Amino acid sequence: MIKVENLIYEYPGKRALDNVSFEIKKGSITALVGPNGAGKTTLLKCLAALFRPFSGKVSINGTDVSEKPKDCHRQVGFLHDFFGLYDALTVEQTLTYFAMAQKMEKKAISLRIQEIVGKLNLQDKVREPVGNLSRGMRQRLAIAQAMIHDPEVLLLDEPASGLDPNERDSLSKLFLELNRAGKTLLVSSHILSELDQYANDILILREGRMSDKKIYREESEKKQIRIRVSDMPENIDELLENTGYAQEVSIEDGEICLAFGGNEQEQRDFLKTLIQSDIPVTEFYVRKKGIQEHYLEMAE
Repeated sequence: MIKVENLIYEYPGKRALDNVSFEIKKGSITALVGPNGAGKTTLLKCLAALFRPFSGKVSINGTDVSEKPKDCHRQVGFLHDFFGLYDALTVEQTLTYFAMAQKMEKKAISLRIQEIVGKLNLQDKVREPVGNLSRGMRQRLAIAQAMIHDPEVLLLDEPASGLDPNERDSLSKLFLELNRAGKTLLVSSHILSELDQYANDILILREGRMSDKKIYREESEKKQIRIRVSDMPENIDELLENTGYAQEVSIEDGEICLAFGGNEQEQRDFLKTLIQSDIPVTEFYVRKKGIQEHYLEMAE
């Protein structure tokens, strides 16, 4: 879907992107993370054909972004961290303006606006001036204008910035809904803990360089299982080994911690085996590493 090869971009006296390469698969939600000044916004603008890189190549669905920027604009929706909305226009006028800027057919614009305001819960605000909208509603409108032309790819720069917890939760659910509808999302954000709600993959950018590891958060990723027992059997190591599931086992203060690479059915079988082996389990819970943990580990 998105392929970046040896991308370089420079500002006067500063190399913002230094030989960046990566691929993003169709139908994924990828988190782009990194400290301030890492080059995240510059990278998104290069992907959106708003900046022309000094060298390297960006292709979206096989289209070279530098050679055919207009084709790229038809395939991509871009949300800047500063929305650029006009306060004097109504929601309907704003979306009409952006639809016309995308050269949509006039007869299709009204129907598309009805569709998108319904999807983003803006239907009650259609004739409301943008200046009267809350921050969360303005954010939804900005996303609506980015996807008015029904692009396959959405590039979102700090979409949750300034939102309250309820608005951020609604935004996460919206991203999942868009993804289920077939959209591919690349989301830049500083709120790492919230990326866990929707991101499949993680890209880490530091000082203009992409980490040599792209983290794929697949369902098959090892989980960490913690088990608390009321009375620790002397032969617990042997019992766990006999289950065939336990890896990287550690035991401390009546709690067993282990790595588990199986699926949900195997997880149920593992718990059933523990109980059938007369291990007095009082607590059993599962957790995966979050994006923040992955990021901090790779930053060390």
